[in-house]
Amino acid sequence: MEKKAVKEKIILGLDPGTNIMGYGLLQTKGSKLTLLQFGVINMGKYGAHELKLKKIFERVLAIVDEYHPDEVALEAPFFGKNIQSMLKLGRAQGVAMAAALYREVPITEYAPKKVKQSVTGNGNASKEQVARMLMQIFSLKELPKLLDATDALAVAVCHHYQNGATKSKSKSWVVFLNENPKRLKSVKVNE
Repeated sequence: MEKKAVKEKIILGLDPGTNIMGYGLLQTKGSKLTLLQFGVINMGKYGAHELKLKKIFERVLAIVDEYHPDEVALEAPFFGKNIQSMLKLGRAQGVAMAAALYREVPITEYAPKKVKQSVTGNGNASKEQVARMLMQIFSLKELPKLLDATDALAVAVCHHYQNGATKSKSKSWVVFLNENPKRLKSVKVNE
């Protein structure tokens, strides 16, 4: 029996922000994860909000063009007390999504609790706990100065755990029948 080749995939994780946006890139091959790159896009020097949005678009597009991710995973904005902050964060997320969609890269969003749960086993974990778990997973020597980078990496890891490991097991009936045409018997339907 012939062994199926395991497909390699690159996942770009993004943690949207209006002053600092984290990004993390993983290469997956089956259940094996390899860290390619992670860091932050710092927009602190840009005063106007629209300039920050332009910078987000340009940088995300540049990352997509350099690494050619197969999928993008974003952390969804959480509801906070300051509606203006949430609106700005939503814009930042939308611009990051637009950059990925511009290159036709599929996008998935994850709630912050889902990301933390996937990485640490605790949906209420702190940023530091998430970062320490990622340090163990990827054998990192030290925490980055800005935890937005590890937050984005956590989103990519979450996406892998949610889709990479389970997608092949939960195929649709259509996929199953297309892959197994001999198992399909003619069925007579009574009208």
